[in-house]
Amino acid sequence: MVYAGPLILGFVMGFILGTRIKTDPESKLKFTLGSYIVVLIVAVAMAYIIGPFPFYTDVPLAPGFVSAIAGLIIGKITFGR
Repeated sequence: MVYAGPLILGFVMGFILGTRIKTDPESKLKFTLGSYIVVLIVAVAMAYIIGPFPFYTDVPLAPGFVSAIAGLIIGKITFGR
């Protein structure tokens, strides 16, 4: 059984943090599509290493962590400053 609580809370918190990320125009720091893909792959690997929450035996990774990273990336793309 997949519980929606950690997924929703992780996504909302990641989305809020993603909207707050500021990039300084003078720093020349550019996030390309490849950097977002690398962050997502590393986040899935970390979620696999962390493992599921106690008593969540459906998937072998932490779904709240993955949804938080997805929310962070989507928040940055849509409303990032």
